[in-house]
Amino acid sequence: MLRRIFNKAPELKSAREIGLMRETGKIVAEALRLCRAMCKPGVRTIDMDQAVEALYVKHGAQPLFKGYPGPKVPFPAVTCISINEQVVHGIPGAREIREGDLIKIDTACKLNGWCADAAISIPVGEVRPERRRLVEVAEQVLQIAIEEFGKRKWWSEVAGRMQRHAEAAGYSVVDQYVGHGIGRVMHENPQVPNYVSRDMKKHDFRLEPGLVLAVEPMVNMGGRDTRVLPDHWTVVTKDGMPSVHVEHTLALAANGVEIVTRDE
Repeated sequence: MLRRIFNKAPELKSAREIGLMRETGKIVAEALRLCRAMCKPGVRTIDMDQAVEALYVKHGAQPLFKGYPGPKVPFPAVTCISINEQVVHGIPGAREIREGDLIKIDTACKLNGWCADAAISIPVGEVRPERRRLVEVAEQVLQIAIEEFGKRKWWSEVAGRMQRHAEAAGYSVVDQYVGHGIGRVMHENPQVPNYVSRDMKKHDFRLEPGLVLAVEPMVNMGGRDTRVLPDHWTVVTKDGMPSVHVEHTLALAANGVEIVTRDE
């Protein structure tokens, strides 16, 4: 359900502030590019996490996931790395990446007081066609959000198009986890669903210049339902089917949509 904390109006950003967020976004994009290069069979997920942490130290950036409060324990890493049926919030560790895996990597940092957040999904080596198609469709869903963000008046119009595209491909959209506004802190108003429901419409918000959102569709090959593992963080599909997660920080500027976390 959408939390009451996100009922407040979004905080709009100036062109200067969006520019500062873009500098942070470049570091997040660099971190994900580094992970993509490392993501090969035999590599441990903790190795990628440590490489990203070293990158943040190099740039003087503050990682936003490590130490993030949870229901039981703080999150222990600078990246979330989720594999196959794991949807989001996977904890890096000694697990080795294998041929055919779907690896989802999510990370965020703060630089000079401003945050950026993004995620990618990587098919490792020879991946079954149905898994590769799942990645392609999820990336298309995110692209729809990018294209529609600057054209529509209300977020529900964008979210509806995202949901319809995923479902037309035979997939489901996770509705237990959503995107968020972002700026001086990682999680700002509003919450940003990737679907439309009666409850979502009650919390719909107008799209106007200065709005900055972390848009992150989670698309499942099977059903939309999820559960959390005993580590109190890792979210998996209830039916054990693969899931894909992609994300960009997007700013609605006066001249259109800017991908704050674009990899250039």
